[in-house]
Amino acid sequence: MKVSLQQIINELELSEALPGVGKDRTVSGAYCSDLLSDVMAHAQPGDVWLTLQTHQNIVAVAVMAELAAIILTRGMRPDPDTLEKASREGVPLLTTQLPAFEAAGRLYCMFRRERGEC
Repeated sequence: MKVSLQQIINELELSEALPGVGKDRTVSGAYCSDLLSDVMAHAQPGDVWLTLQTHQNIVAVAVMAELAAIILTRGMRPDPDTLEKASREGVPLLTTQLPAFEAAGRLYCMFRRERGEC
């Protein structure tokens, strides 16, 4: 089951670091990790990625892994170089004050509801 990125933005009350970028994307799952190599090896195309990392390399990983968006947790803000690269590459960068555990839990429940399991 897939949900729209806009639904996720609304449900988790996310802020858009680059307003309007990629809001029409569909999301098929989520992946939580702060290790770039782990994300490259295990995240699935169409996932949103929850991380604390803010440097520009996260954008390169998101592009390589074909991720739907990056969610920076716990109030982290992207570096200026990261914003510029994400804008150039068309990668949605979202932020939340929630810790990764709570954001992931909300996403999990959201996907279960979409499948009719809640």
